[in-house]
Amino acid sequence: MITERRHDIDWLRVIAIGLLLIYHIAIIFQPWAMFIGFIRSNESLENLWIPMTMLNVWRIPLLFYVSGMGLYFALRKRTWKQLLVERSKRILLPFVFGVIAITPLHFLIFQEYYNMPLSYYPHLGHLWFLGNIFVYVLLLLPLFFFLKKKEDGRFRKGLSSLMKHPIGPLSITVFFILEAVIVKPQIFEMYAQTSHGFFLGFIAFFFGFLLVYSGKEFWQTVLKWKWLYMGIAVVLYSIRLFVFETTPPGYLMAIESNCWIFGVFGLSYKYLNRPSALLSYLSQAAYPVYIIHMFALYFGSIIILPLDIHPILKFVLVTAFTIVVCYVIYEFIIKRIGFLRPLFGLKWSFRKTLN
Repeated sequence: MITERRHDIDWLRVIAIGLLLIYHIAIIFQPWAMFIGFIRSNESLENLWIPMTMLNVWRIPLLFYVSGMGLYFALRKRTWKQLLVERSKRILLPFVFGVIAITPLHFLIFQEYYNMPLSYYPHLGHLWFLGNIFVYVLLLLPLFFFLKKKEDGRFRKGLSSLMKHPIGPLSITVFFILEAVIVKPQIFEMYAQTSHGFFLGFIAFFFGFLLVYSGKEFWQTVLKWKWLYMGIAVVLYSIRLFVFETTPPGYLMAIESNCWIFGVFGLSYKYLNRPSALLSYLSQAAYPVYIIHMFALYFGSIIILPLDIHPILKFVLVTAFTIVVCYVIYEFIIKRIGFLRPLFGLKWSFRKTLN
């Protein structure tokens, strides 16, 4: 069984949130940005969306996978009561606080930018992800603790045996295909506050737990066959881009999504499973940055978009502004003010974190 700290999983969480930030900035430069509540640049960078279409089928499912994996490691050391308390502090509290105090901020900026009447109302915004995760924890915790007690049972042994073969990880894609066929999402990549996003996230979270639960066999398989999975993903993405103009049937998107993810798991297991001071810092910062990044992004947009400069330079400046503002808010406010720390998913004591 897996007992060591998995630094590659920590890195994947950090990388996924970093990609999310870039993805959201890219939306601002698309002509349809306002339709999903983003400030829109008057000058579009539609070519920028080509690499984003590669990311958008696997970046959010990856986060759900990683969250399920994280729960496996968390429950090894805790009773179900301890785990519920810990997840309530780390997920539910920041979610409720964010819905009330953080997500309304960037919509107020949106209203101001477009000279709309200013109005405050709590809403999920980009924090829908945290709400989903907490619901998944509540729904799956009894099953996960049951499986924990049966780690030497037939189910785990059979799962480990299945994961020894390259087809093993791919076999779980059947459930994602069924979700796409049954739910029939109008836009596969639209996860936020949709039934598709909820059920796809549930499946990814569940299997994220099971893949780690299965033991090292899964990791050895994705390590060995990573280029096979990446190759299949590239082929399916090329078909999506050139044959279907980025809108193929949902079942193809589901297969492509998991192939990207299994390839990424293999690459990260090979190259990222080692500790570093940078990882320690970023893994702490990632959660608060995820919560505040939309405010920083919108704030930077209202300053930079009106400038008379090339749109590519605007994209670079908005990206730099968002990163710097998130860093400053995290490093000098959230991290150092005791009562704010738990509201952003951090441990109560800054001093204890340093020790």
